[in-house]
Amino acid sequence: MTSENKQTGAEPGDSTTGESAGAPNRQEGAMERRDGVPGGPAGEPNGRADVSEREVAELVGRLTESGDMNGAERRQLLGRLTATLAKGSKKAKEAGIGRGRWLADVFTAVAPRIPVRDLATLSEHHHGLTSEDLADDLVRTAAKATMTVGAIGGALAAAEFAAPPLLLSAPAQLVAETLVVAAIEVKLLAELHEVYGVPVPGTGTQRAMVFVSAWSKQRGVDPLSPATVSVALGAATKTALRNRLMRTLGRHLTTLGPFLTGAVAGGALNRAATRKLAQAVRADLRINRALPPRKS
Repeated sequence: MTSENKQTGAEPGDSTTGESAGAPNRQEGAMERRDGVPGGPAGEPNGRADVSEREVAELVGRLTESGDMNGAERRQLLGRLTATLAKGSKKAKEAGIGRGRWLADVFTAVAPRIPVRDLATLSEHHHGLTSEDLADDLVRTAAKATMTVGAIGGALAAAEFAAPPLLLSAPAQLVAETLVVAAIEVKLLAELHEVYGVPVPGTGTQRAMVFVSAWSKQRGVDPLSPATVSVALGAATKTALRNRLMRTLGRHLTTLGPFLTGAVAGGALNRAATRKLAQAVRADLRINRALPPRKS
């Protein structure tokens, strides 16, 4: 996974301590070399990713960041992501690829490009917080970010109900919401491992798959397991990922409720799910690394 020095996906002021959008650059957000190939995920010829995959990865990456992005820009990016995914979904259907498998393949291509901050950068962006206080703030910010995605999706769906022909884009919109929420949560999970000092070995792609595997199981990574990387790249992980993504996709059906009811429901469900994930992951991480107590 790439490392970066930007904030997790929520608006400024989402954090109770108010994250700093103008923190000085300390780590470049460029893509890591993965498995010896510059650019795209392992297995792509000469490191050249499909154009649509690169665009999806770029859009998802931007939607997981906060910075000074306003609601209008977020809606525009989600709309672009929806349009790109609609084309990819059509091609996959024509090729006889099931939605679950296609969705998992897309997210597998996106995952190594999710920007993850190191501990020093996290503390800087959260006004010097450390230990459990920093973890708390990361969770609050991520939960607000996934809630925002659900709310934006619900608002777009409400507009589509006012113009029925646009409902044709609804399935792709749900996929877009699902990918962004999954990326925000994987980013949160990876950054919680940074806070708790639980290292994950491997290349950029391997580490990304370990975190994706942990997300699909809604658990923290066990650093004592010698097969962590190999298991994360196996068939069982792909199946678990597909199932988790489809469950998340199903949750976003609530955003299709009329008159902005979907916005409220989608946002609330996303926030609750992100908090539940964080609680489970932190419980696992505390087994391996107990942090100093909170500052009084």
